[in-house]
Amino acid sequence: MTTRERPAARQRVAIGTNPERNRSHNRRVVLDVVRMHGALGRTEIARLTRLTPQAVANIVEELCSEDMLVEVGRRRAGRGQPPIQFAVNPEGPMTAGVEIAGDRIATVLLDLGGGVRARRTAPLADTRPEIVVEHLSREIAALRRQGGSARLLGVGVVMPGPFEVDGMSSVGPATLPGWSGIDPRGLIEEATGTMAVIENDANAAAVGERLFGAGRPFSSFCLLYFGVGIGLGIIHEGRPLRGAHGNAGEIGHTPTRPRNDRPAGGWLEQHASLYALRDRLAAAGLIDVGPVALDALLAARHPVLMDWIAEAADHLAPVVGMLENLLDPETIILGGALPDALTDALIAALEPLPISVAARPHRTVPRVLRGQTGRWTAALGAAALPLMETLTPRLDLAIGPLAPADTEPN
Repeated sequence: MTTRERPAARQRVAIGTNPERNRSHNRRVVLDVVRMHGALGRTEIARLTRLTPQAVANIVEELCSEDMLVEVGRRRAGRGQPPIQFAVNPEGPMTAGVEIAGDRIATVLLDLGGGVRARRTAPLADTRPEIVVEHLSREIAALRRQGGSARLLGVGVVMPGPFEVDGMSSVGPATLPGWSGIDPRGLIEEATGTMAVIENDANAAAVGERLFGAGRPFSSFCLLYFGVGIGLGIIHEGRPLRGAHGNAGEIGHTPTRPRNDRPAGGWLEQHASLYALRDRLAAAGLIDVGPVALDALLAARHPVLMDWIAEAADHLAPVVGMLENLLDPETIILGGALPDALTDALIAALEPLPISVAARPHRTVPRVLRGQTGRWTAALGAAALPLMETLTPRLDLAIGPLAPADTEPN
């Protein structure tokens, strides 16, 4: 979905600034405009970014020399010579994403257009830092042999959170054993020879949705992420809200007050997480239920699964209202490890949602949407992190007005 096709929602638009000292920001603005709109000529880029034609010409030439933009021919737009069009180069530099879980490591290679060039997953029996980093380095090398040897812009790495806090999770170990006091970024950069970005899984997934999925039309949204537990990724003005120590959004560790007179008690992830669902199914004799089996159980309306959906929705619905009142997002996305059909059923069970600041009569964007980045959400989001550092301008540095056609009445 392009910006022109996006639903009617409030969107703050990043624009360029013409002083030369802001060149890095302007490069990101140009790249982001081309990524969002597709192939564009220099004149159209200048109009959309509010940069001077000369500034755009210089930046486009520079980005083409770095293989980040590529000429894609001419498009007739009235009289005279058709303008040359430029697009993000899918054969240009790439980024790698790594999800380090307790028992496996998943890796993804992305091109600048967001295309998945290669993906791998391998078991991880030993989570000591030196073993993980060596394994990570081998997997990235294998990815590049499989998907192309273009320049690597950086590596995004997803690790279990919360960071620098032990024993907080109510569904198992929250952090990797042996990593306390370790600087993962330094180790990974030394092993891979490139820039590394470290993030928790919910924040990384939110970045992936922002760049390639359901969050693409929005500059501010929340992602409720279903991993082992349940996390919250917050995109504010186009970028992830991380908090002082990278732990913003640890929503799974908050107590909830469910609706429908359901007894309260425990944390959100004890009721609404994939771990809670698997625990419930195991108690009924259904062990190691995967995505295909979950779809079959849903189609059969298995009572254990249907009871979990109802309980999870009763705990999640008040959380949705709370997030809307606290953060005023354009929408809330549900994504992660749940199969699409199960996510849709959970979203349907959230109704009726509580009254909040989001319950406006004229809104055209649903209050809750399903994510679009699939079951590789965390690894894809990790690969998107270096792309965000390269492609996405900071909206707090240069903000344009609300687009008139997209402004939603209050």
